[in-house]
Amino acid sequence: MFCDRPVSLVSDDEDAGGGFDDVVGDGVELVDPEYPVDLGEESLETVGAEVERVEVTKIEGGTFYAEITLQTQYGRRVLDARPSDSIALAARVAAPIWVADEVLAEAGIADETEGSHEDEEAKLAEFKRFLEEVDPEDFQG
Repeated sequence: MFCDRPVSLVSDDEDAGGGFDDVVGDGVELVDPEYPVDLGEESLETVGAEVERVEVTKIEGGTFYAEITLQTQYGRRVLDARPSDSIALAARVAAPIWVADEVLAEAGIADETEGSHEDEEAKLAEFKRFLEEVDPEDFQG
């Protein structure tokens, strides 16, 4: 079972070096233009395959696992791949990225901005009421 909501992928481990952020960059551009993802993208184009989706399927002992689902002339094919490479490739070809519910349950971080839209609307409504009731003389000292 995979979640049906957007997932942000972020690493705050500055000491890791050569890790997820270095591979994926800002989610679209790679830090190193010669990184193997370029080869992967070119290889897929050469054989006429398209990335249907990437799935982060499980986490075991702190290691994440992923699969790339391809649509080929021979039908759908699923490849095991490193999550960093898979996600970087998906970002480059605008393919959806799915994360298994179990992975989110174990390694996910709650979105602190969730529900903030309603909070903002309530604050805006309160401010509009204030503006309707305020008198310029209230600000004179």
